[in-house]
Amino acid sequence: HQSLEMKGLIQKVKSASVTVDGKIVSKINRGLLVLLGIQETDKIEDLEYVCRKALNCRLFDKKGKPWGQSVMGAELEVLVVSQFTLYAKMKGNKPDFHLAMKSNRSEPMYDYFLELARKTYRPDRVFGGEFGAMMDIALVNDGPVTIEICSDGIEHRKSKAKIDFDKKKPVSEPPKDTENSSATCSDNPWKTAAQSSLA
Repeated sequence: HQSLEMKGLIQKVKSASVTVDGKIVSKINRGLLVLLGIQETDKIEDLEYVCRKALNCRLFDKKGKPWGQSVMGAELEVLVVSQFTLYAKMKGNKPDFHLAMKSNRSEPMYDYFLELARKTYRPDRVFGGEFGAMMDIALVNDGPVTIEICSDGIEHRKSKAKIDFDKKKPVSEPPKDTENSSATCSDNPWKTAAQSSLA
């Protein structure tokens, strides 16, 4: 049985970075690396739940006590990377990704996650990868601490936000942010692989 839920794989890190074609596109010092998995039936409410929990999850020490404060409370940084392979389902020895949301819809969902995180926390403390790109992710896991946040079985707060999937951007809350590190890579093999497996 494969559960259907949005997934956020949260890693407490001392540092993390995203490199594309030999160029660093995002990097953080202490904070969280969030690998975000979006599946085909996810809604905005699922996204808002995972975002809220990731930002408020108490993974950091406070005055010497473990698990005392969130990334926001500690005023650290956040790096969010889209990760459709979290929905791999093995068919023999080959992974199948048909449960993941298609890229033409998951990209605006990912963009909204970034905008919501920036609005909730601070725009200068939240960074993204490059959507659909072949990325090299470097990190130093602190602990190690890795947890999975899932939206399955939770009572959602009704969202006021809407996403125009044709324009690939939120059309209401939160307000548009001037910085957006995600990009479309229509010829990228990762995106092509995801689309072909979902076709």
